[in-house]
Amino acid sequence: MSAIPRFRRRDPGSPWRAAGLLGCGAALLAAAPLVAGVVPVGTAAELVAAIDAAAPGDVITLAPGTYELSANLLCDATGTAAQPIVVRGAGPERPLIRFDAVEGFKVSAPHWVFEDLEIEGVCATHGQCEHAFHLFGAADFTVIRRCRLREYNAAIKSNGSDVDGDYVFPDDVLIEHNELFNSTVRNTGNPVAPLDIVGGRRWVVRANLIADFGKGGGNGISYAGFLKGNSRDGLFERNLVICERDHTGGIRLGLSFGGGGSGPDGICEEGTCTPEHQNGVMRNNLILNCPDDVGIYLNEALDAGIFNNTLYRSTGIDVRFAASVAELRNNILSGAIRERDGGTAITGTNLENVTDAEFAAWFADPAAADFTLLDGTAFVDLGTSLPTVPDDYCANLREDGAHDIGALEYDSTPTCDTTRPGGGQPLIFADAFESGDTTAWSGAVP
Repeated sequence: MSAIPRFRRRDPGSPWRAAGLLGCGAALLAAAPLVAGVVPVGTAAELVAAIDAAAPGDVITLAPGTYELSANLLCDATGTAAQPIVVRGAGPERPLIRFDAVEGFKVSAPHWVFEDLEIEGVCATHGQCEHAFHLFGAADFTVIRRCRLREYNAAIKSNGSDVDGDYVFPDDVLIEHNELFNSTVRNTGNPVAPLDIVGGRRWVVRANLIADFGKGGGNGISYAGFLKGNSRDGLFERNLVICERDHTGGIRLGLSFGGGGSGPDGICEEGTCTPEHQNGVMRNNLILNCPDDVGIYLNEALDAGIFNNTLYRSTGIDVRFAASVAELRNNILSGAIRERDGGTAITGTNLENVTDAEFAAWFADPAAADFTLLDGTAFVDLGTSLPTVPDDYCANLREDGAHDIGALEYDSTPTCDTTRPGGGQPLIFADAFESGDTTAWSGAVP
């Protein structure tokens, strides 16, 4: 870029900010009313027309079936908090949208909600299918929920863009209860990370499954997901990350604040990429089978909080470079917590260098993400009670005195199915039909 653009600070009166980090999702839920502007869609042409003509309050509702598209869909109409623009499946199955295009949904305006969709990249080569969703500029308050995204290099991408002379980034985005994975290693030298987020504030990434994101070309390094580019106040919680589930190949890292770094400075918030992230929190995540590298990577991550995560079969956690200052408590991990290249780690009540044999003695089948308790002598009620971690991976409250170490709280409340992200998803349409609970798709948004 020839010059560093002007940067606009976002409105500190945002309802998500007012609610605080713990309540940002709840603020969006509380603000959303019932909507009635249903726009039925049954063909690819009707979907294109509905997106092009979208208006606040529209609920673009896709019938089950397959939608073949060879170009992106530009979501540039402006929704509102009271009248978001919704794109959703109608049930009983997720509609399948197949994009033979570099990008799928390009979102550049606020208050779009995407729910219960399956999106597949079907390009002839892996380098041609980059993003199922590309958020940029003013795409604040985007919600991506209960979607299955597959065969993409970076299924969800976000970055800054010029808006009326200001270089702005999507803020207050919610990514929850999605599945992001690839059926094979990506044969490309392009960046591979299901969540590739550059800039933006108060992103919440909650209860997603992220798996099988190997990179076969270039440096062979891939990430499950990262927030970087001087982004801030991000939250990763209750996610299930499986670096190697159905295939191996390349070097795969788990979750990150900072990723592989950004540059030049002009693409980052406020014209600087140092730090890469500020005030981020990772809590109650299960991160598995990243044998060649770390489960959590902090690259120039200032004031990060890494709490109550469980990392199985990885080399540990790296806190790297002088800008990184992180507090790490109540984590169970294979490998160690390492300060690298001037990084600062403030640690307490972590269990490091846990062996496979110890994991096998403590949990039913950790390699398959089954963390049913066998023996909790080493960690039950032995953690630090942290007000920033009020619940666990299952969303069960940690309220019986001293907290347990790791992502699960083993108390009188039954442990959830840990093989599912966040312990299980809200009903999707198929589940609703099977259970007879049609209230899950009655038209309430979100």
